[in-house]
Amino acid sequence: MVVARSVALFVVADLFEIGGAWLVWQGVREHRGWIWIGAGVIALAIYGFVATLQPDADFGRILAAYGGIFVAGSLVWGWVADGYRPDRFDIVGAVVCLAGMAVIMYAPRGH
Repeated sequence: MVVARSVALFVVADLFEIGGAWLVWQGVREHRGWIWIGAGVIALAIYGFVATLQPDADFGRILAAYGGIFVAGSLVWGWVADGYRPDRFDIVGAVVCLAGMAVIMYAPRGH
């Protein structure tokens, strides 16, 4: 159950971080304005709080593991929100990142 909760928190954090960054991107690069930028900043702040809810207490481990989720989530977000089509190398790279995330986060450490 702890792993399931941790994975769910990573997914929620991912949605807020990537969503926030995308909103800022839209506000600045696509000239959608300050409302989009402000919403993005708020979403990014929420991401920061969600990350603190992980059951593991090691900041470095959490953020390192989150990197794998971020890579895969960014590709999915780009596909869904912007029509970007990941190629096989993108997908292989994301799978490698997720495998690394799983090792960092969930490997038995004996303590």
